[in-house]
Amino acid sequence: MIATLKTFPAQPETTALAEMSHVLVVLPAAQEIPADCPDSPLLKATLARRRLDADELSDSPVSANSSKGGLRVWLMLDPAKSTFDKQTLLREGMAILLHEEPATIDVLICTDSANAGWMADLATYVGLANGTPLPNRKQEDAPRALESLQIWGSTGSADHARSLAEGNLLARTLTALPPNELTPSAYRARIADLASQLGWEMEVFDLQKLRDMGAGAFTSVAQGSEANDAAIVRVSLVPPNAQARVALVGKGICFDTGGHNLKSADSMIGMHEDMAGSAAVLGILHAASQMAQPLRIDAWLALASNDISPRASRQGDIVTALNGMTIEIVHTDAEGRMVLADTLALAGRSQPDLMIDFGTLTYTMIHALGCRYSGIFASSDELGALAVRAGSASGERVCTFPMDADYEDDLDSTVADICQCSLDEDAPDHIHAARFLKRFVGEHPWLHMDLSAASCEDGLGAIATDQTGFGVAWGISFLAAWAKLESRGQ
Repeated sequence: MIATLKTFPAQPETTALAEMSHVLVVLPAAQEIPADCPDSPLLKATLARRRLDADELSDSPVSANSSKGGLRVWLMLDPAKSTFDKQTLLREGMAILLHEEPATIDVLICTDSANAGWMADLATYVGLANGTPLPNRKQEDAPRALESLQIWGSTGSADHARSLAEGNLLARTLTALPPNELTPSAYRARIADLASQLGWEMEVFDLQKLRDMGAGAFTSVAQGSEANDAAIVRVSLVPPNAQARVALVGKGICFDTGGHNLKSADSMIGMHEDMAGSAAVLGILHAASQMAQPLRIDAWLALASNDISPRASRQGDIVTALNGMTIEIVHTDAEGRMVLADTLALAGRSQPDLMIDFGTLTYTMIHALGCRYSGIFASSDELGALAVRAGSASGERVCTFPMDADYEDDLDSTVADICQCSLDEDAPDHIHAARFLKRFVGEHPWLHMDLSAASCEDGLGAIATDQTGFGVAWGISFLAAWAKLESRGQ
């Protein structure tokens, strides 16, 4: 459960402040400490002891213990800095407080009314998203959750920030679950619970139905699993006055052995996180369910395990996808694009105005960007530019990549319509994957996010855990901007 959120328009009284145990003071960027800064003498003494100037609070938080034993953290937010930088600073400040596992954190927004709103929103998002520990099965010393976050000094609504935090936490919670707990069937049960709670429509395309439909790309991945529980699941948010329809498609490989092209032990560890794309899609849908988005959002989740067995697909197999295209399987560890191919084709049958897919798809994207950005491929320059702006606004940064048609020459097959991938170790596999997926999108406006930033050691931006929930905040920011353009007919 996420912490309880309380907001107060004014600052606490001096006597109340003195009794607070864990306090984050958020100040505007300045050369000097403001006269009305809470616990100003303590802050000035701390800066003097550490030989720091006041404006260095814009780069790193400073902490000290109050006379009554409370913990104080101060930082300055500079509006000229990027959202990512501001989130990172808040995460570092909040981490000092959360390390002591407090029941309550009080955040004091000490600025003018023009800046109080955005400062409070950022602090709320960072505090709520990080206040709840991810699933942990340790029986001793299990981390305690933050019970209450109190924001002082802002009259704005914190609903948007809270919804984002809940969506991000959902995505990270699912991604952190061990593979014996989040099997495809267990995942489906969790989705059904969410659909019941939030009023989503739900439809399940199980393996038998997919075989009958001719979804050979998806079933070629699922056929190696003894459990036989793979499925494509659609859950939909249908507001009463939707102005457009969006399809979000998520790769949900609950564990990836690599199949017959078996991964090594160091590559296979962490492969329960190969469903992070589907988790991001669910997080977006969860957050959007609490916002007034004028969009019908269909979330299409490709849930399967890529297991090794005598029934598993082999190199050289030729399968027929849902859209009738034949595919030569070249490498059984390139399973993500196979499940996404049929899921994109199925999602396209509802004629959405926009399609976006998310997946932890290629190591080459991690080689290209590391784990601090995710890569974007877009069907138009305009969509790509909008995606980059959403990344800057949300703090989840993305970079666009080319996917010109001649890259597809490397996927020519002599025995099928297309090769699944190339075995050339120097090949740009992230671009090849995008060109492959484009074959199953048709003419729909489309974005493909290769989630190289789904996991980042020691956290990223607003998020302090290795699992980042990347894509949730970006998705909400992007959809809001895209909906505005659609309403204006642009």
